[in-house]
Amino acid sequence: MIKQLHALPPVGLGLIPELEAPFMKHPASLKYGQTLPEFGKAEGPPSNGIFEIKEIKEGSKFTFPYEDGTRTVRLQRILFRSHGIIGRGTIVVRVVCACTQCTPNQCDWSGKKLVLKLSFPSMTRVSEQAFMDCCKEQATGDHVWVLNHLPDIYCAFDIPCGDRSPQANLKKKFEDKYEMRILRGSIQEELEPLSSLKTASECAQVFYDIVQCHHWVHTYPQILHRDISEGNIMVRVKDGKKYGVLNDWDLAIWVDQRDTSTSQFRTGTRPYMAHEQHSSDWEGPHRYRHDMESLFYVILLLATLFSNPSEKDDEHSKKRQPYTEWFTQGDEFLRLKKTDIIFRASWQPTPTLFFSAFHGWLKRLHDAMTDGFLASEAYDNRPNDQLRQISYFNNDTLDGHFSYDVFVLIMHQFSEERLATHGCEWQRKLRGLQKDEDERKK
Repeated sequence: MIKQLHALPPVGLGLIPELEAPFMKHPASLKYGQTLPEFGKAEGPPSNGIFEIKEIKEGSKFTFPYEDGTRTVRLQRILFRSHGIIGRGTIVVRVVCACTQCTPNQCDWSGKKLVLKLSFPSMTRVSEQAFMDCCKEQATGDHVWVLNHLPDIYCAFDIPCGDRSPQANLKKKFEDKYEMRILRGSIQEELEPLSSLKTASECAQVFYDIVQCHHWVHTYPQILHRDISEGNIMVRVKDGKKYGVLNDWDLAIWVDQRDTSTSQFRTGTRPYMAHEQHSSDWEGPHRYRHDMESLFYVILLLATLFSNPSEKDDEHSKKRQPYTEWFTQGDEFLRLKKTDIIFRASWQPTPTLFFSAFHGWLKRLHDAMTDGFLASEAYDNRPNDQLRQISYFNNDTLDGHFSYDVFVLIMHQFSEERLATHGCEWQRKLRGLQKDEDERKK
């Protein structure tokens, strides 16, 4: 059996279709095997096979559908591999063009830093490229600024499962109970991680960029991200400036379809999920404020567990912080811990020295969230004689307590530094919010 496996083509080995992986075969062993007739009949790209990834090595090649033909890239370093079932998680690999048909020094991808992103979503899920195309259509005029904060996708493709794949057999057996999946890939611009930032001020601007981008996408194309996490906040360096990029829209949905999402209720990355989502009783819908709560946890965990953006402060986290367990514990543990933070008015963040200036942001965001959930509880428990007087509560923003206006008022300034507010619309709105704030203080 082992000898025969050496002779199988990639589709027979159960690798990604059209992934050439010579490391799987030892040249000295090839003479012992022979190609099985059923795999020998497999026709050119995209081949359909078993979507299982055991290993990806530098130098392997991957061929994918491109326009009216195919295109090939050479794989380099793996930048990201999600934890989960093999064949389900997302993989991001640095690549370079390896097409033989490209004219030397005239490749349209020449000089660009590229990544290949592979994921395995359900067939019915809207693609990341579809969401980004919609954003680009509306990002014109005063809104063009948002393009600096969205991923740049050069091409995308889908490869369905073959008729003899395990997925196809499971679909036949379980019918509607089984969600059919596809291999979805894209070639995108390589971005920098949060760990590439050098100062606390740069981190603050990136987080503020994310809030502004998220709000624009929610307001205009009306898309909800649903997976705000440390790994999905990236950095684009352009003309010497650094921009926060809200990356990875694989779990996004149209706002008007959030009540009928095909994903079963909970989506996101566990340490950063909103506290309600950890409850076994929670059935959605995913709201604007859930993403904003996730951003609060991204800032909190970075500021308390890291001595700088690229170095974890193990001593500080062991002695003073309980947050290290957030990455290993289950939903009930996280629900209790996050609920305790939200409803404890005396809670105080304890950031490391590098991130000490984030104390003000974290405390003010926490207090806004606390006020919002207390207001929500008061609304739900209002006496009968107030049912008609108070008939509406905005659950998306906790009735304005945890809204975009609040985030802008808190985050437009970091320590003594005024951060960049993008777009004429919100520059004008910020001036109005500040004026109202000054009036209230008087």
